Amino acid sequence: MIVFDLLCATGHRFEGWFGSAADFADQKDRHLLSCPSCGSAKIERVPSASRVNLGAPEPKKPAVPATPVAEPTPEMEGKDPFAIAQMLYSRMLDELLTKTEDVGKQFPAEARKIFYEEAPARAIRGQATPEEHDELLDEGIPVARLPLPPTRLN
Repeated sequence: MIVFDLLCATGHRFEGWFGSAADFADQKDRHLLSCPSCGSAKIERVPSASRVNLGAPEPKKPAVPATPVAEPTPEMEGKDPFAIAQMLYSRMLDELLTKTEDVGKQFPAEARKIFYEEAPARAIRGQATPEEHDELLDEGIPVARLPLPPTRLN
């Protein structure tokens, strides 16, 4: 699943989910895309902004060893940067979903237990409200928000 930031001719920015970059191009060519705000069919793909926490304190102890999620491969050479980003995003999601434990809504409590060494160190994922996320960051607990495609939430 690929997520593109899109912009209509009247300036409305929105997100679109596609099976591939080719799927996006095909839908655009067949005029199947329209702005959810105004209905404009003149849609362009625009660069996405990533959220990066800079200046956060060093984590007390990493929960899991840091390893690269995905490295560029020869298949990426000469490809559209958006296609490369989506390949890497897809690989990252696969790694995230297969190598983390889903703790659901218990994420804030479980992240604290791991950080304060009250539970075994391990990679976890789950849900937290924006307030809970901010509280974890305020405590110095390294967490990140990552959007998951709706079909992969379960």
